[in-house]
Amino acid sequence: MGFFSKISDGLKKTREGLSRQMDLIVNSFTTIDEELIDELEESLILADVGAATAGVIVKKLREEIKRTGATDPAQLKGMLAEIVAAMLEGECGLNLDTSPSVILIIGVNGVGKTTTIGKLAHQLKGEGKSVLLCAADTFRAAAIEQLGVWAERADVPIIKHAQGSDPAAVVFDAMQAGKARSADVVICDTAGRLHNKKQLMDELSKIRRVISRELPDSSVETLLVLDATTGQNALSQARQFEEAAGLTGLVLTKLDGTAKGGVVIAIKEETKLPVKFVGVGEKITDLRPFEPAQFAEALFEPVEIAAPEGEEYGQ
Repeated sequence: MGFFSKISDGLKKTREGLSRQMDLIVNSFTTIDEELIDELEESLILADVGAATAGVIVKKLREEIKRTGATDPAQLKGMLAEIVAAMLEGECGLNLDTSPSVILIIGVNGVGKTTTIGKLAHQLKGEGKSVLLCAADTFRAAAIEQLGVWAERADVPIIKHAQGSDPAAVVFDAMQAGKARSADVVICDTAGRLHNKKQLMDELSKIRRVISRELPDSSVETLLVLDATTGQNALSQARQFEEAAGLTGLVLTKLDGTAKGGVVIAIKEETKLPVKFVGVGEKITDLRPFEPAQFAEALFEPVEIAAPEGEEYGQ
């Protein structure tokens, strides 16, 4: 199944809310006016795009209407899709120019970090890269074992210590192993929660220093994993981690389980960080590289409204 089909399926709940509501609004007007635009803005906010980002989108929509001289409401969804696609553009690919390169995966507990690492390892190995996992979340019970399960599924080696070990020491060993084994990519798991926020951020900083010292010339991606089902709370997490962790990109998980997929637009607009991957299912192949134009197209794809049983529309 291609990206569009998968992302279209994954955005089903969001699209059924957003696209259907927009269809109802557009079909209620015969010409474009301020009332119509206000209702479209409200529908964006209800899809968890957020008030600030919805305001930006609507401002761009007004500019496009003025530029084109559009008067037909049916034109607006296409305009919105183009506007959103442009807002989501960025360097969506991974920077893995060195061997080894490092991918540091961060995020709070429960967002799908471990699952994302396993899926990403599987994908990179499928591209012919040698991958090594690093179990640097030594604080959460069973985190090391869970990552080990994913290492087996993806058929890649893992560097791990006992629970409670110094995470930076595990990262050090993983960097050494990456060099010794000529690995293409080392993917590091990290803790999602410690006793307080400062302790967590200090630990991440320590890990980054180890990576910089041991692999000073390596490409390093620092990806924040966010659970799309949490909506605006995911945006709050992005702000906090960006301040402390020097993020290079985002991974949005669980898009298939939420009607709040519009938060992807808000996070990209407010953080200016590129979305690198989206999770659209539970299978090991269900982590997909992010493609802005196809995401926007899937978001605004028309929704068929079924007729009541025994009836047909038009009768």
